[in-house]
Amino acid sequence: MSDGLRLDEQLCFALYAASRAVTQTYQPYLSQLELTYPQYLVMLVLWEQDGLTVKNIGEKLLLDSGTLTPLLKRLEAIGYVSRKRSLQDERQVLVYLSEAGKALRQQAVLMRAEMVCRFAAPLAEVQGLRETLRMLLVRLQQDDVPE
Repeated sequence: MSDGLRLDEQLCFALYAASRAVTQTYQPYLSQLELTYPQYLVMLVLWEQDGLTVKNIGEKLLLDSGTLTPLLKRLEAIGYVSRKRSLQDERQVLVYLSEAGKALRQQAVLMRAEMVCRFAAPLAEVQGLRETLRMLLVRLQQDDVPE
């Protein structure tokens, strides 16, 4: 009889291991773009909508500004984004893609096609898994955490 504490019974470990494996699979492709995986996520957000505030980017990626700011500084240092204070509210910092950052999108499209092949799963299965994980995230964010 199991008390549920076996490693292979843990959803948290399955998610952790899968996340690490996906990140490691992306790594060789991202290194060609001079991006880390978290930086790639920032770029995805900006390719969807350029000129967001640091706060907006953090909300989309579920990251606080203390984690996000170093990522943005590195992206700025390699010439993919620029950060500018808002003229309406100087407390806000807006992030814009540079021309190099915009051009990088085409390479990312090719990388994504490679990654889809690497996952070697039917598109419907991948979409179903993504939706299941989204719903799990929503449920976990709604639950009150005991103090």
